[in-house]
Amino acid sequence: MKLLIIGMGGVGQSAAMIIKRAGEQAQWAEKIVLADHHLDRAQATAARTEDPRFIPEELDAGDAEGIARLVKKYDIDWIVNAVTPAYNEIIFDTALELGVNYMDCAMTLGKAHPEKPFELANIKLGDYQFAKEKLWEEKGLMALVGSGMEPGISDVLAKYAAKHLFDEIDEVSLRDGDNYHIPGHEGPFFGFSIWTTIEECLNPPLIWEKDKGWFCTEYFSEPETFYFPEVGEVELVNVEHEEVVLVPREIDCKRVTFKYGVPREMREMLLYLKDLGMADAKRKIKIGDQEITPRDFLTKVVPNPRDTASRMEGKECGGAFVTGKKDGMERAVFLYQVSDNQECVKRYGTNSVVAQTAVSMVVMLELAAKGLWYKTGVHGPEAFEPEPFMDLMYRYEFPLGMEEKPSEYAAKMQREGLQKRLGQEL
Repeated sequence: MKLLIIGMGGVGQSAAMIIKRAGEQAQWAEKIVLADHHLDRAQATAARTEDPRFIPEELDAGDAEGIARLVKKYDIDWIVNAVTPAYNEIIFDTALELGVNYMDCAMTLGKAHPEKPFELANIKLGDYQFAKEKLWEEKGLMALVGSGMEPGISDVLAKYAAKHLFDEIDEVSLRDGDNYHIPGHEGPFFGFSIWTTIEECLNPPLIWEKDKGWFCTEYFSEPETFYFPEVGEVELVNVEHEEVVLVPREIDCKRVTFKYGVPREMREMLLYLKDLGMADAKRKIKIGDQEITPRDFLTKVVPNPRDTASRMEGKECGGAFVTGKKDGMERAVFLYQVSDNQECVKRYGTNSVVAQTAVSMVVMLELAAKGLWYKTGVHGPEAFEPEPFMDLMYRYEFPLGMEEKPSEYAAKMQREGLQKRLGQEL
């Protein structure tokens, strides 16, 4: 497999170091071209690997001709999109035109309903990509979309639950919470892409229900406290996310949501930025001789997550909280992955948020290279068998976990376990 990874931000850098760290077990990656608008960033990442397979190149992610040049120069067969979703359409279309497979960790952007944004769904995340599914099938190519942590790992865990743990599913709720903090720092901060965080949090949250289809709610709706293993209790709210689009396509259930642990002070700050017009990613303002959107200006003046990553402490836990029935009894299970930020900084030089995203992409690329995850068209991770992915996560040092939540089924298992132990003791 010959890869072109576009974007040497946190995700791209992590992907390169994860492949490198895998050693001989990652020989499926024959060549890895690391491309970024800032050549020095690509060069620095390639130098850190100390591996001739990693080749730095300069590339503007919005330059279709530049992408084509690198694809032809290195005989690329997979384009890995590791930049902000604003570039997804052009990279996605260029891959199709060039006849190479495609992967991204976040899908094409949605657009709120112009009249009823907190009621009706309009253009959803990924609609642009799924509309072109037949074109990918006709060319015999695959576009593997939403292949990060969330969406990505969480979707695979939901598929595993549907396949092995439930007879019927009421709700698949994809959830993410953390206990990140920066010693000596008070107040909110961005632990991930500033641009993407604003996009996700300030678009109306999307929900899917079997009898209603997709619809939207108010910002940060349905708050609830949820306990995450190794993290603790986190207040979660609804946020727009790709899983709500992806999961219903492949998993039979009654409801799908995505809930994220956005602290109250962070929510207030984001809404304040919106009221000030600083979250706008379309309107151009003139600064000196240049025109720039308010959101792009904000990303330049707010402390960059790359700079705070080395100081950030704590863990993040993400996964699928699935409720339904097994053997006629109510059941609730949380399948998850936990990553420690400082451990990821030591291993990959990037924070745990982007490392979780990158490892999922690397695992899926290996499965595709070996023919275990491959079918033509446009697909999310839940379209494939979950077991090979879950096995590889352990090899790549990102172990998975499962926690049975209090339910009728959990009580039955506890009783049976106690009876078995008592019987053995007797």
